[in-house]
Amino acid sequence: MNATDTGEAGWLVCHTKPRCEKKFSALLTAEKCEHYLPLVQSVKHYGPQIKRFTKPLFPGYLFARVFLTNKARIYQQDLLVRTLPVGDEALLLRQIEMVRTLVASGVELTVRPPLQRGARVRVAGGPLWGLEGVVDDPSNPKGVVVSVDVLQQGLLVHLPPEQLELLP
Repeated sequence: MNATDTGEAGWLVCHTKPRCEKKFSALLTAEKCEHYLPLVQSVKHYGPQIKRFTKPLFPGYLFARVFLTNKARIYQQDLLVRTLPVGDEALLLRQIEMVRTLVASGVELTVRPPLQRGARVRVAGGPLWGLEGVVDDPSNPKGVVVSVDVLQQGLLVHLPPEQLELLP
């Protein structure tokens, strides 16, 4: 039984609707809920123009400490898809602290899935979007090699890890 089951405040991973992380963070602030939305600086080039903005480090997710009695209120603005319970809150808090340190350092951060040889993946971006395969060599410095069965043949495709999402 975790803290939210007993009415105490417990940490949750909040999965928001697309591009609603900052609005949901503002809602949590208004509700006086402790939360953390890691934001990083991003730069986009649009021809001669350069736009600088902050974006969520983990798109679609933030961390919140919510009382069971307030849980229904955070769903009222229609910004939240679901909440994911946290099994080990102490581990989550240590990991949040590490993320805070990394974000505060200003170093460039890229979210990548933890890829292992033999892991099933789907291409989540680029011209091969939707393609599924198996990770062959995650340590390849030129990108991840994915083997795809086509006519009972294997095709090796070099893809950057940030374009891959792990399949269950």
